[in-house]
Amino acid sequence: HHMMRQCRYSSKDLQGIELITSYVFNKAEYIRFNSTVGKFVGYTEHGVKNAEAWNKGPELARELGELERVCKQHAAIDYSAILDKTVEPHVRLSSVAPPIGRHPAMLMCSAYDFYPKPIRVTWLRDGGEVKSDVTSTEELANGDWYYQIHSHLEYTPRSGEKISCMVEHISLTEPMVYHWDPSLPEAERNKIAIGASGLVLGAILALAGLIYYKKK
Repeated sequence: HHMMRQCRYSSKDLQGIELITSYVFNKAEYIRFNSTVGKFVGYTEHGVKNAEAWNKGPELARELGELERVCKQHAAIDYSAILDKTVEPHVRLSSVAPPIGRHPAMLMCSAYDFYPKPIRVTWLRDGGEVKSDVTSTEELANGDWYYQIHSHLEYTPRSGEKISCMVEHISLTEPMVYHWDPSLPEAERNKIAIGASGLVLGAILALAGLIYYKKK
């Protein structure tokens, strides 16, 4: 058996503030108080009997008082400690394998570890918003207060075009725009550079060995 009390805020002026108290037995909620409804409501035979009794007794006045004592008095702390906090998203723009379709290429714009949840991710092509061939996930909860979202753009590459991902979030003073660089990423360039260096070094050693052999 347990009781859970929730304070729900929709604005700092506490308009529409709501207290919800739930009583649960064997994982099933059997009675609830909602300050908007203004009374207890039962969901089982036992809950209905309790609700009728509590609505006529001191329990109702006591629960109504919790709205002032718990929710309103703690609102400033809740906002300053949690609800006013913002964390900027970490954005990554990458190329992914497209599904079988009419476009040969697809980009993915991913925003990670941002808070709060609302965010807007849009695609730009030469500065204009792209609305077709775009699919996005919902904001996905990481389970640690942070969220992530992924947006995909299917497209046919054109010479000289500029494709960008624009992210808007309350933590940002202005929209952030990330431009797609069709050249190889740094990690891939490093692999090629290391491979080329190894090839040249191997050729030099082979040539030195051949010269030494000829002289002998």
